[in-house]
Amino acid sequence: MPFDAGSPPLVVTLAWRNLWRHARRTLMILFAFALGVWSMVVIAAISRGSMEQQLDKAILTLTGHIQLHAPGYRDDPAIEYRLAPPDALLRAALAGREVSAWASRVRVPAVIASERESAGVTLVGIDPAGERGLSFIPAAVTAGRYLESPDDQGLVLGRKLAERLETGLGRRVVLMSQDVNNQLGDRGFRVVGLFDTQPRQAEEAYVFIGRATAQQMLKLNDAVTEIAVMIRDRDRPEATLDRLRAAAPGLDIEPWTVIEPLLVLTQKITDVILIIWYAIVFAAMSFGLINTLLMAVFERTREFGLFQALGMPPRHILGQVLVESLILLLLALLLGNLAAWATIASLKGGIDLSAVAEGMELVGIAPVIYPAWAPADMLAANALVFVLGIAASLYPAWRAARHVPVEAITRV
Repeated sequence: MPFDAGSPPLVVTLAWRNLWRHARRTLMILFAFALGVWSMVVIAAISRGSMEQQLDKAILTLTGHIQLHAPGYRDDPAIEYRLAPPDALLRAALAGREVSAWASRVRVPAVIASERESAGVTLVGIDPAGERGLSFIPAAVTAGRYLESPDDQGLVLGRKLAERLETGLGRRVVLMSQDVNNQLGDRGFRVVGLFDTQPRQAEEAYVFIGRATAQQMLKLNDAVTEIAVMIRDRDRPEATLDRLRAAAPGLDIEPWTVIEPLLVLTQKITDVILIIWYAIVFAAMSFGLINTLLMAVFERTREFGLFQALGMPPRHILGQVLVESLILLLLALLLGNLAAWATIASLKGGIDLSAVAEGMELVGIAPVIYPAWAPADMLAANALVFVLGIAASLYPAWRAARHVPVEAITRV
C-alpha cells in the first residue's frame, strides 16, 4: 500500500521515533543545544544588567534624561553661561505628564579648602526636594543630614573628599568660585552631611549646597546654570525634546545620549559583543546539528530508499529530516530557556564580583551585577537558533531526499 502523500502526522511520527532510535546521541546533542541557548540568554542578561546599572548610575549622577543650558555652557561650564529661571511657557512644558521630575541647579567649578588641604571640585547648588527622583544625592547621604531647603547654610560632600581634606561632620570649610562680576566669591560652610556613592570618583568631584545659597554667594540673583529633567521613558525623549525646544528656542536642550556619548558607545559595544557571542555559540551548535543529522541520514540510506520504493515522495523524506531537526530545536529552546530563567531568578540578589574584580568601579562597572531579563534578547537568541537551525538542516535533508530508490536499497 503506497504512503499517503498528504499525511503529515506520519512524517512527524517517523521523525520522533527516529530521534530516539539512538537515545544517547539525541540526549547529548539536546544537552549541547540547551547549554548553548542557556549561555546565550544568561550572558545577555548579565551583560544587559551591567550595562543598565552603568546607565542608571550615569543618569543619576546629575545627568538626568534631558538637560537645558545656555548656549556655550557644555563647552565651558563657566558662570557667564547662565540662564534665567523657567518662565511660564517653559514651566508648562516641564509639567507635562511624560516628565517625572525636574529641577534647576547652579553647577560651576570651585575650590574647597579645609584648615589642612584644598581641592578642585564642582559646586552644585540644588533644591533638595527637587532632586528626589532626579539624582543620587538624596539617598546617598550616609552620615549627618541631607540639605533641608534651597537656602540651607550647610554643605554636603563625599566621604573620600572629606578624608582627602582631613575634615568631617561639624567642621568648617571654605568654598571659592568666580562670581558674575569675575570676582572671587567665597564663603565658609559647616559640613552637615557626608555621602557615599558609586563610582567613587563622584565622592571627590562634587560638593552640594542650597541653590539659593549658591546664587547669593555668586551674585546670580535668580539665575541658574542648568535644568535637569527626568522622563518616564528614557529611550523615547523626542516628544519631550520637541516640546521643551518649542518653549525655550534659545536654550541648548539635549538628551542624555548627546551629553554622555561614551555611554552610548559602551551600549553599542555591548550589543556587538552579544552578537559575536551568539554567532560563536550558534556556529558550534550548527556543526553539531549538521553532523548529527548527516550521521542519521547515512545510517538510514536503505530505509529512505525503501520508503521511496513504497511510494513516499522525496519531499516527505525532506520533511522527515527537517521535522527531526525542528523537534530537537524546540526541545533545546524549551530546556535552555527554562534553565536560563531559573539561573537568572536565582541570581536576583546580584553577582558579587568585588572579591575578584577590585577597582571595577573605576571604569563605571558596579562590583555587584544584577542580571536583567530582557525579552528582546531572549527572543533574538531563540529566533537565531530556530531560523538558522532549520537552515542548517536543509543540507542533510536534501541529501536524504535525493537518493535513487534502487541504488539506496542495494547500498551496503
